[in-house]
Amino acid sequence: MINRRTLAGLMAGAALLPAALSTGLRAEGTDTAPMPKPGKRDWASEVPQIRIGLLGGENESDRLGRFEEYRKLIEDTFKVPVRLFPAADYAGVMQAFSAAQIEASSMGASGYAGTWLDTHGAVEPLVVPVEADGSISYISCMVTRKDSGITSLEQMKGHSLAWADPNSTSGYLIPRSELRGQGIDIDKYFSRTGFAGGHEQGVVAVLQKQYDACCTWASGIGDESKGFSRGNLQAMVEKGMLTMSDLNIIWKSRPIPNGPLVVRKALPASFKKDFSDFHLALPTEHPKVYADIERGGGKGYARITHEQFEPIVQLRREEAAERRRRS
Repeated sequence: MINRRTLAGLMAGAALLPAALSTGLRAEGTDTAPMPKPGKRDWASEVPQIRIGLLGGENESDRLGRFEEYRKLIEDTFKVPVRLFPAADYAGVMQAFSAAQIEASSMGASGYAGTWLDTHGAVEPLVVPVEADGSISYISCMVTRKDSGITSLEQMKGHSLAWADPNSTSGYLIPRSELRGQGIDIDKYFSRTGFAGGHEQGVVAVLQKQYDACCTWASGIGDESKGFSRGNLQAMVEKGMLTMSDLNIIWKSRPIPNGPLVVRKALPASFKKDFSDFHLALPTEHPKVYADIERGGGKGYARITHEQFEPIVQLRREEAAERRRRS
């Protein structure tokens, strides 16, 4: 289970979030459960199919390829059709939850918080990934091209910056919050900012000189020359789209809570238990499937509750207020 003592400092509100997160978020260990035995469930009459949303930020064929064995395993286990719904962007998954068009999706913390606000609490988190070092956090990092000569945040003044997606935690919400906390007026500091359409697209835009820098996500642990142990950089290195020698990492955020696996709150409790148990057993029983969907994997999963994302919900409220102020 999540170490609540570590998280207690986060509950004071978003104003304390960056400082509180500087100590990191850790799990007391991974939670485990036996893999549910294959067979039709009583809940199948209420959940005749399982529709799973896939966030944007990676090209669609790669997303579907990574999740196909996962889809088939869920279908074989619970004996109901399982369909994957790749969204063009984060908002697509959020809107699908609002319209009850999907049952589940892995989301970033900001996307979950936004969906929770949009649906008035009609979604709930089940588990979060645990990294190889026992943390349940990752980082945002700002990267530039190696040949740009930009090696520090100070040198980014007057240059262009790409955000990943307006609903991305590491690609938008947290870097904006932390940069403002450092006294940077984002609208004046950078020559321009814009949305790349996802994390992978942001790095590609930098490599193609469409932007001078972008914000993306990484586990922040492991071999930096390989893109760390997990995250967008690691995935792009693994796919041959990137070598880390092409980039400078010029800024890193404090730790950010890992995003949860989210389901609609109205689903039967028995479904939510089966779905949680399936994921808790997945790293041990089917390690390749687990590594595929987690883009490198880690130690497994830990159970989580909504209360542990309240600081991110508050940050979403503050960001919305900031947008209203600017307009």
